[in-house]
Amino acid sequence: MPREKGRKVIASNRKAYHDYTILETFEAGIALMGTEVKSLRAGRASLVDAFGQERDGEIYLHALHIPEYAMGTWTNHAPRRTRKLLLKQKEIIHLLTKTREGGLTMIPLSMYFKDGWAKVEIGLARGKKTYDKRQDIAKRDSDREISRELGRRAKGMR
Repeated sequence: MPREKGRKVIASNRKAYHDYTILETFEAGIALMGTEVKSLRAGRASLVDAFGQERDGEIYLHALHIPEYAMGTWTNHAPRRTRKLLLKQKEIIHLLTKTREGGLTMIPLSMYFKDGWAKVEIGLARGKKTYDKRQDIAKRDSDREISRELGRRAKGMR
């Protein structure tokens, strides 16, 4: 059977862009068990509470929820187990130095299959304060209103 091509998104963490300012993004492989891959191919995963953390010089993804595979047997996986991220050593060192500076965290932004391999997009993020969130909402609303008015003028309505 030929390997699938392209990118198929499994899950995305839209709340991350609301709660955090994303400074950098990285693409990482993820170490999975067989039943986890089958569950992901069915399009089932949740990135809502997940975060990256360092342990023994490696980066692990905590609280990523991949539900048990329905057709699995006693070999099924634990839904919220800790999973290792597969990154290059240079990327690991860069991420660890940035997170140790303080105020930064690693957040999964999306999970997808790329050419048949499960990948996670990790964002180096800084938490937003409530006033930052309010400013972003106000800016988005004003931009939307400006684009509406420009559209009306282009159509000759005003």
